[in-house]
Amino acid sequence: QVQLVESGGGLVQAGGSLRLSCAASGGTFSTFRMGWFRQAPGKEREFVARISGSGGVTNYADSVKGRFTISRDNAKNTVYLQMNSVKPEDTADYYCAADRNGFSTKPSAYEYWGQGTRVTVSS
Repeated sequence: QVQLVESGGGLVQAGGSLRLSCAASGGTFSTFRMGWFRQAPGKEREFVARISGSGGVTNYADSVKGRFTISRDNAKNTVYLQMNSVKPEDTADYYCAADRNGFSTKPSAYEYWGQGTRVTVSS
């Protein structure tokens, strides 16, 4: 029932910035904890950032801390990932995910997933 659609990916040079968006439909958005994950070719999906339903609590992977910011606009049913000072190792497919049961960094804890948006960082 819940659908998530990511957008905003693309090609960006190292040191640049990009903002990813995830639009949600089919549920009460404010009740969902939201997360961003990424998966590079040949790699496992990994946690990037998470945010509470109200937006008041956030958490980040060490690899992106200080560079990325997760936020949400519940009036727009949208969660964002602001990516600053990007590095080539940030290259991956980025996915948003929704969870109503907890506040987790594990992909298995998230019930709903978008199709992903590709981010490529050139050196």
